[in-house]
Amino acid sequence: MPYRHVVALGSSFASGPGIPPVVDGAAGRSGANYAHLVAEGLGAELTDLTVGGATIATVLDQPQRVARKTFPPQLSGVPEGADLVTVTVGGNDLGYLATVLRLAFANRFRRRWFTRPLGNRLARGPVPVLDTDVVVEGLGTIVEAVRSRAPGARVVLVDYLTIFDEKITAEPFDDAQHRALRALGRRVNGAFTMAAQNTGTDLIQASVLSAGHGVGTPEPWVNGFQANTGAFHPNAAGMRAIADELLLTLAVT
Repeated sequence: MPYRHVVALGSSFASGPGIPPVVDGAAGRSGANYAHLVAEGLGAELTDLTVGGATIATVLDQPQRVARKTFPPQLSGVPEGADLVTVTVGGNDLGYLATVLRLAFANRFRRRWFTRPLGNRLARGPVPVLDTDVVVEGLGTIVEAVRSRAPGARVVLVDYLTIFDEKITAEPFDDAQHRALRALGRRVNGAFTMAAQNTGTDLIQASVLSAGHGVGTPEPWVNGFQANTGAFHPNAAGMRAIADELLLTLAVT
């Protein structure tokens, strides 16, 4: 069937911070994120509601304040006539990217004596949330809410691109941190698998698709540690890969 109206829900791994062109700086929203590329490929209208830093709660029913701008709950913007809705959210609920960035800055600061105390404090915590039930249940609630608001919509969950590959230890992390962060990433993406099974929803496993394209690989689909909002987030190649996989899936099913 042809898709006429695409809606994108989610956090920064969907919004695409740092990828030009920027269409909403406060939201960290790129005009080349996977939703924009999919809508372009389908020739469909797009309602992009993604916001960097979003959680399950701010998708469902809580406003999100970013800088001086307040975004309403993302679900409130889903039109009744939408026929394709993509969802990437949950990592922030488990502290995934916050933990990656905290450890990256901790390691960087510990290299110099005058910033070492700050680095040591950052290295000690907070501990990420390890209970993935909140994400499994939250994604399920989002799926059901979308189906209620847009009864004709096909819902597709899109999990997180691989940040850290198994055999590469990228700067500025040590081997133990790499193992811990890879394990946390598997928890996040495992929640998507369980939610898709529980709800009978389509799932694009960006985590599997991007194996071999993590930080430090010859062709990374995520950025490394850099001084902008796109650190450890998808780059243009990663967004294109997800969009291509989505378009292929939509064409054959």
